[in-house]
Amino acid sequence: MDFDIVELSRLQFATTVMYHFLFVPLTLGLSVIVAIMETVYVMTNRPIWRQMTKFWGLLFGINFALGVATGITMEFQFGMNWSYFSHYVGDIFGAPLALEGLMAFFLEATFVGLFFFGWDKLSKVAHLVVAWLVAIGSNFSALWILIANGWMQNPVGAEFNPETMRMEMTSFFDVMFNTVAQAKFVHTVSAGYVTASVFVLGVSAWYLLKGRHEELARRSITVAASFGLASALCVVVLGDESGYSTTHSQKMKLAAMEGMWETQPAPASFTLVGIPDQEARETKYAIHIPYAMGLIGTRSLTTEIPGINDLIDESEQRVRSGIIAYDALMNIRDNRDATSPEVRATFEAHGGNLGYAFLLKRYVEDPRNATEAQIIQAANDTLPQVLPLFWAFRVMVALGFAFIAVMVYFFWRSSFHGQVYPRWALRGAVLIIPAPWIAAELGWFVAEYGRQPWTVDSVLPTAMSVSHLSVMDVLLTLIAYIVFYTVLFVVEIGLMLKYIRKGPFEDVEETRIWTDLHRKRLSHYTELPTE
Repeated sequence: MDFDIVELSRLQFATTVMYHFLFVPLTLGLSVIVAIMETVYVMTNRPIWRQMTKFWGLLFGINFALGVATGITMEFQFGMNWSYFSHYVGDIFGAPLALEGLMAFFLEATFVGLFFFGWDKLSKVAHLVVAWLVAIGSNFSALWILIANGWMQNPVGAEFNPETMRMEMTSFFDVMFNTVAQAKFVHTVSAGYVTASVFVLGVSAWYLLKGRHEELARRSITVAASFGLASALCVVVLGDESGYSTTHSQKMKLAAMEGMWETQPAPASFTLVGIPDQEARETKYAIHIPYAMGLIGTRSLTTEIPGINDLIDESEQRVRSGIIAYDALMNIRDNRDATSPEVRATFEAHGGNLGYAFLLKRYVEDPRNATEAQIIQAANDTLPQVLPLFWAFRVMVALGFAFIAVMVYFFWRSSFHGQVYPRWALRGAVLIIPAPWIAAELGWFVAEYGRQPWTVDSVLPTAMSVSHLSVMDVLLTLIAYIVFYTVLFVVEIGLMLKYIRKGPFEDVEETRIWTDLHRKRLSHYTELPTE
């Protein structure tokens, strides 16, 4: 297996995913915020809320369209660049993707059209229902994608079939209600809500700094601060749940995130900062918070969290067990009708470690011929690069707590200071607009980079998952994707800035309502008795 192909294929998929995820969080959050604003409009019949709904809805629509354009190509990559992955686990991975297209994408796309073109054709209540269906469709899209991704992190509800040489689903219920997938879903969606809240907050703050559209801006800040505070708190709480699930399903990822080289006595301390040194296998200049990691990772004072060195030793034993499973599998494949019960029993006993034998495919064609050095190297490969993982996680967490502080401040000013904000706070709100995207991209980096060297954790190594393509094929398509997605990103930024500068347009319905009210006042005055 040409490792250059693996690295280029990983880089290509990472590039497309990270571009796509520039649009996804804002789509998730704005869809709900817009639905909330329209709900207030229907309840109060105040024109300003209709204007707010249409303005933020327009920005949502721009973002939604470009998100769809960048997302479609990702699913084609599974067949183009990751054909063996698609063959090996397609029975499980393909089901949530198909449901995402059938249940979520069509629902969302259909009602987005009704949302934009149905203002004068639907009743207020009917249009409100459409707005909420758009929001539900957006979140359904995230649900099925994250169920698929969660299965890659924690492959439950499936088993390897030695007759077909593929993974096959045994329980759709287990796949759908995978604890890792559910924690990942609520955490990711909440992060999207924070992203949209910070965006609405920042744009509204810019309007106040410029002295424009102040009524819309103040109400938008109130909505964003309230919704954003609840969402930011959820991100932290649900991030803790993700950490707890990682303790059970991805021990090496957790140990690498913590730079924890040795198993500590329970409860383990949390490394606040430090500089992990992978060659020396130690974290230098570390500052620890006693008991914190044990409480976060195990929610107990007596359960140990294994360190990196012990986990590598465990991986070495699993590689050796996997070689036994691989040998039995080859005997089953070569003698399907004459396989002895003893061989099948051997495979059943060691089959759970078959993926660890596949790690040797990077070094030797037949894992049964691996040398001791290759076995040790394969075990060491189960550890991702610690330094980038360690700091990406800490920056993401620090930003999460910063968002809570920002939302608390603006919620307090909105609720108890008559929606009056100091100019320094408004400038700060504008400056932090990019911060949620940075946090989201770091979160995905931790989730995906921390899973290496696996495409499906402990089941299928990344080096085995790629298609048989030439380096030039992958390199040219990588360049094409970067150019195309960069153009789309520039278009997105240009359109968003154009309509933000332009501001909310005058609504025909709003004009009609205020004209009617003005006429009523005039008729009231003309009907007053004269002296």
